[in-house]
Amino acid sequence: MGDTKSRRGNFRRSFLRGLAVVLPATLTLWVLVQAYLWVDRSIAQPINAGVRALLVELFTHWQGLSTSLGLTPSTQVMEDARRAMELAPTDTSSDSTIISEYYQGVTSEWWSSIPPLRLIGLIIAIIGVYLAGRFVGGLVGRLAYRWLERVITSLPVVKKIYSWIKQVVDFLFRGQEDKQAMKFSRVVAVQYPRKGIWSVGFQTGRVMKSMHPFAGDSAITIFIPSSPTPFTGYTITVPKEDTIDLPLTVEEAIGFTISGGVLRPPSELLPAAEAYEENDQGTVKKEDST
Repeated sequence: MGDTKSRRGNFRRSFLRGLAVVLPATLTLWVLVQAYLWVDRSIAQPINAGVRALLVELFTHWQGLSTSLGLTPSTQVMEDARRAMELAPTDTSSDSTIISEYYQGVTSEWWSSIPPLRLIGLIIAIIGVYLAGRFVGGLVGRLAYRWLERVITSLPVVKKIYSWIKQVVDFLFRGQEDKQAMKFSRVVAVQYPRKGIWSVGFQTGRVMKSMHPFAGDSAITIFIPSSPTPFTGYTITVPKEDTIDLPLTVEEAIGFTISGGVLRPPSELLPAAEAYEENDQGTVKKEDST
């Protein structure tokens, strides 16, 4: 009976250890694949459809290009176009329609036969984002971007959605390039929701003007994220002296929050924790686990 329990315990520990090894890599790959599929479905495929439509127009009106690619219309297609022209000599659209329909089918087959062509939409999207970044980096681009923002934020419903998304994007991507984003880089610990309970948060700014007479000059605003979704949480204002600066990056603090405190930087691990391990009886010292 004891051997059976021991085997069950060994199996459970090994299985859980295997999950700890396999799940991070598997879930990471799943997230990356899902992200790629979304980008391909929502961005790349519409761009590819536009590229194919452009090719059809080019092939229809510039048959030398189609000939160089081996896509010359067959004799039957040209004969149908000639007959259509004879039946309606004043209507030049009928023969063009026949040839265009032919090229639509041929282009689709040609596109499908060369898998790398499917990456054209993704490549164009990446180049477009890069060019947009370069454009906004200039004076004209900044002015155009500010004008566009004013237009968007003038719409009643859209402005709220846009402002929320913009704050999240600025928080994730701008980093040290934006002074406002730099305020998020200070990771602190504060006793919340009551004394004796420490929470990890981000300083987001100084105290609001209306609260300043009551909170004092040193008061700061802190965003305390919740687990496992760090983009929801609570915003509090406390005296700066009631907080502790933590030597963590924003990424490390977010990882700590998402994992419920399981993921901690190596510098934040207590040396005494290495003297303990998990077994069937709970957490015990290694020297006592035998």
